[in-house]
Amino acid sequence: MEKISTQKEWISRAQEVFPAGGFGNFDPSVFIKEGRGSRIWDENGNEYVDFLIGSGPMLLGHGHPEVLEAILDQIPIGMTFFTNNSAGVELAEEICRAVTCAEQVRYVTSGSEADMYAIRLARAFTGKSKILKFEGGYHGMCSEAQMSLAPKHLANFPQAVPDSAGIPNSVESDVQIAPFNDNDFLRSFLGEHGNNLAAIILEPLQRQIPPEPGFLETVRDLCSKHNIILIFDEIVTGFRLAYGGAQEYYNVVPDICTLGKIIGGGFPLAAVVGRKEIMQHFDKSKVGDDRFLMQLGTLSGNPVAAVAGLKTLEVLRRENSFNKMQRDGKRIMKIFDKYLANLGVPYQLLGHPTLFDFVFREEKVLNYRDFLDSDSIQYNKFNDCLRQNRLFKAPGKTYISAVLSEEDIDLTEVAISNSVKELV
Repeated sequence: MEKISTQKEWISRAQEVFPAGGFGNFDPSVFIKEGRGSRIWDENGNEYVDFLIGSGPMLLGHGHPEVLEAILDQIPIGMTFFTNNSAGVELAEEICRAVTCAEQVRYVTSGSEADMYAIRLARAFTGKSKILKFEGGYHGMCSEAQMSLAPKHLANFPQAVPDSAGIPNSVESDVQIAPFNDNDFLRSFLGEHGNNLAAIILEPLQRQIPPEPGFLETVRDLCSKHNIILIFDEIVTGFRLAYGGAQEYYNVVPDICTLGKIIGGGFPLAAVVGRKEIMQHFDKSKVGDDRFLMQLGTLSGNPVAAVAGLKTLEVLRRENSFNKMQRDGKRIMKIFDKYLANLGVPYQLLGHPTLFDFVFREEKVLNYRDFLDSDSIQYNKFNDCLRQNRLFKAPGKTYISAVLSEEDIDLTEVAISNSVKELV
């Protein structure tokens, strides 16, 4: 194969073989060649402090030596078997110890799969088909999840709006939409329609919008009152906000939760976890043919991902990484505050110290429509400036890793300061 030395050449080649020139995940003009610790390098050799961290899974940074050792020990003796393996059992045991709602585990390979099966599991358990999600909440790529994810044309609640082509019209009738952080709407709606719902699915921290005090507790109480399965999508927050995830951090326990990203240590692995009486619908011998939920996957629970996840969780526990990440995140949020104030325009920081972002809006952001009403033009300009100044983050999120150094934080301050100057 000929040697390709520039990002421009890779972009040209990608445009020939990929729709829209990319994998569909990120700006297709960006090609990352290498990652080490808290830094990444693109194909032109530009170095960045990495606040994307693979969209979340690289909590210990790129190429953590202990994770690499575990992977390299496993690869020569088997990469996948399509059968049970001991590492997968050990990882499931650790998940059950750490996550309050987890009595049993079923592996899949992506967060989208996990959310799809969690919804299907709730339907199997309750015998009902309708679900409720919150406008702006992201739950992967299944048809239900793509309803009112980021609607440009806002409908009256609880009407669902499809955000993708290829979704059958029939899906709309089975998905109800509510505004995040609105207790009154939820009480009123469930008072009339709660008996028809199989599940409510939500991100406890919706993108970067935190729950108002008492909101998650209200959702939990209403689900219990109306016999609705509560699903926490913890693909992002699991093993990040705390070792036991958002349900530990907020002290609200769902019936089912979905996990991903961190539990695979950088490899494809996700899981549906929950109470035994619900999870038994994956076991035909317990529920019979009619109530059995079929699920299988070629790479589900593969041993390479399992050992990477096990070692990642071990390091997080041993090094008490959560305290460090929260300290570092708070410092970086203060740096954003320090320099954004110089822009002379309204802004606010949203989220949790380990996962946050900024929006340009004066009024408090409580839900998707508030977020939609922020200044996206100013936001995009600032985000572009940050990348040009070698701070690498996704639109919408700043992921904090456990391996940020003092030098990283100093470089982050320089990048933020320079970016603000370019916008003033």
